[in-house]
Amino acid sequence: MITAVYPGTFDPLTRGHEDIVRRAARIFDRVVVGVADSRAKKPYFTQDERLAIAREVLAEQSNVEVAGFFGLLRDFVRSHNGDVIVRGLRAVNDFEYEFQMAGMNRHLLPDVETIFMTPTDQYQFISGTLVREIAMFGGDVSKFVFPSVEQWLKRKLEQTGGPPKS
Repeated sequence: MITAVYPGTFDPLTRGHEDIVRRAARIFDRVVVGVADSRAKKPYFTQDERLAIAREVLAEQSNVEVAGFFGLLRDFVRSHNGDVIVRGLRAVNDFEYEFQMAGMNRHLLPDVETIFMTPTDQYQFISGTLVREIAMFGGDVSKFVFPSVEQWLKRKLEQTGGPPKS
C-alpha cells in the first residue's frame, strides 16, 4: 500500500488543490492531505477552519484523509507512514522553491519520494491568494472553489468586516 502526503496551507482549498487530490487518489492507495499550521504565512482562515473546509470538499474521496500538522513535514510524513510527498506546480516560478524543498525533504526523508503534479489546464492559474483577494473585493470566485468554500469565504468576510480600507 502506497501512502501519499499532500501538504499545504490550503488557505482556502481551491479547485486546483482539489484537482490534484482527486488525481493523486487515483494513483495512490491512500492520500493524506496535511493542512499546515503555518503561522509564518498568516493564513486568512484558522487551521481548524481550513481542516473543516478540506474535509467538506474531499468527503467523497474514500481513500483521502485530512489531518493538521505543525512543525516539520518530515515528522508528519513519518507519523502517517508516507511513501510519497505530492506537491503541486502551477507555474515555472513555483518550481525553484519546490525543487529546493524536494532536495531538503530527500535529505531528511531519504526513503520518501517527492512527486510534482500540475493542475489540469483550467486550474493552473488559481492560487489561494488570488481567490481570497477576489472574494475580499466582492468578485465571483465560484469557478475557482467548491461551493461550500465560497460560503466559507463570504462568512469570513462578514466576520472580519469586509475588504481592507485604503
